[in-house]
Amino acid sequence: MPSHNKSVICADWPAPASVQAYVSTRLGGVSHSPFDSLNLGAHVQDEASSVQKNRDIFASYIDMPETVTWLNQVHGTRTVSLPCDKLPESADAAFTDTKDQVCAVLTADCLPAFFCNESGSKVAVAHAGWRGLCDGILESTLACFDEKDKIMAWLGTAIGSAAFEVGGEVKEAFMKQLPEAEVAFKATQNEGKWLGDLYLLAKQRLAAAGVTEVYGGDFCTFTDEALFYSYRREGKTGRMASVIWTDGTNC
Repeated sequence: MPSHNKSVICADWPAPASVQAYVSTRLGGVSHSPFDSLNLGAHVQDEASSVQKNRDIFASYIDMPETVTWLNQVHGTRTVSLPCDKLPESADAAFTDTKDQVCAVLTADCLPAFFCNESGSKVAVAHAGWRGLCDGILESTLACFDEKDKIMAWLGTAIGSAAFEVGGEVKEAFMKQLPEAEVAFKATQNEGKWLGDLYLLAKQRLAAAGVTEVYGGDFCTFTDEALFYSYRREGKTGRMASVIWTDGTNC
């Protein structure tokens, strides 16, 4: 665990020692309100110089290599394999089998899902909002691994089931993909509204894809205002980064 443990969360999973996986919090940076303080998103109207400084600070906290690639995320299902000569116009997940190549996604309520194979030679991270999760971003990411790979996953910081209110169309969309998704939704007192469990929905999709070794899933970005950004809570706000790479050091 990094010494600056209020600024960084280390993935709590039995991955090989070579796998480095972290999520930033909103603490420890230089940005001013409403982005205070460790905003790592360059697309949210924060000062560009502050974002770059924050990215440098975050990298220093975790000894992150300079190979990090920031994606243009659009709530889609495209996964990019890194390194690459030219990034696609958009992507919502990154995969690599190259040592010290950093994969990264940005979130502020959406679910970051981390992956590695049993040997730690391949890693990935996906940005899974409800649309991307429903449409198959996790499956797209898993497709980058070999069929023989035994894969484990860690679910990072996302909005919790007590705060994620959605309309009936969201429930129906998931149930069309996987009927058992019904149990991930609870009716609210608001007519036609449901509380959705992103973590459970992700676990269901992973299980259906053959990934049963899944960890994490006990955060709530919406309710923990001191530690996390939340787009649903604040609207104009910063972004946390979820990063993963493989090297030879211990987490």
